[in-house]
Amino acid sequence: MFTITEAWKSTYSGAHAGILAMRAVQNLPSHPELESRKRGLEEQLRARFAAQERRAIEAWGPIPAYAAYYKPFKKTYHVQAQLESIVFKGKTIPSVACLVEAMFMAEIENLLLTAGHDLDRVGLPITLDVARGDEIYTLLRGVEQTTKPGDMLMADPAGVISTIIYGPDQRTQITAATENVLFAVYAPAGIEPQAVQAHLEDIRDYVLIVSPGARVEMIQVFGGQKP
Repeated sequence: MFTITEAWKSTYSGAHAGILAMRAVQNLPSHPELESRKRGLEEQLRARFAAQERRAIEAWGPIPAYAAYYKPFKKTYHVQAQLESIVFKGKTIPSVACLVEAMFMAEIENLLLTAGHDLDRVGLPITLDVARGDEIYTLLRGVEQTTKPGDMLMADPAGVISTIIYGPDQRTQITAATENVLFAVYAPAGIEPQAVQAHLEDIRDYVLIVSPGARVEMIQVFGGQKP
């Protein structure tokens, strides 16, 4: 199901990726227990950070690792900005559909970058690679995007399904009809594989709230050796 190129291993020694594939899921518009968990998570995050300055978030958990990754691309880590909007601006975790919410809840809690895909729309194997800078794929909002040279990407035989800098594609996106789902995590060097594993388990547990009959096909962390 998942392969890693030698280029990725040599370029991003010490980095990891995580895969969670689940079958027989339901992508309900909403679920009362998940909504309750969202409100509780928001309160927990505000309690943790509200009395602190912004730099406390900048130094928290995996954020420095992502900041170091994004800096050469002249970008900032958007999950950090989303966390700050919840903590300092009173924003709430958006209500979309349950599979996406489950992913985003774990992402904002653990601060690990995650992409979600409809597993039935993804060809196999999925390959973790380094972008050449000439790959083109269609983003969620329907715009064609050329990859950044050196960015991490995941692709199936039909093309790119996500990159760190620009996010997931439209072709394999999660929809209301999704019955089998794939979550993929990018973890630059400095983030331990145990953190990625725990994050995947959190997503799984959130999905099981909504889809108690779902089953896990794969939950695994991949990566090269530490430098």
